[in-house]
Amino acid sequence: MDFQDKTLTCKDCSKEFAWSAGEQKFYADKGLQNPPGRCPDCRKQMKEKRANRQMYSIICKECGKEGQVPFQPRNPNDVLCADCFAKKRAETGGKEAETSGETPADQAV
Repeated sequence: MDFQDKTLTCKDCSKEFAWSAGEQKFYADKGLQNPPGRCPDCRKQMKEKRANRQMYSIICKECGKEGQVPFQPRNPNDVLCADCFAKKRAETGGKEAETSGETPADQAV
């Protein structure tokens, strides 16, 4: 596929930014279907906010492994670690884990 540089508008700051052909190829290679909605500066700010988020300890209800989540679970013993969540999601096609209320540890929300 032949990619061409595109100009997009950031949904947060409304500034225009370039989405290069190389970035588009990276997105396609990763299976990402939507273009970025935020400019690099706003993406950086969002990443920094997530890095400073308070984390809460959990114990995986499947494997017993300790982990952390960026939200306070109602029951820290009723949450899956990131590995078990990913495994369950792969087994069910993403439907059961999402609707059962189970949440992965280490997931940035």
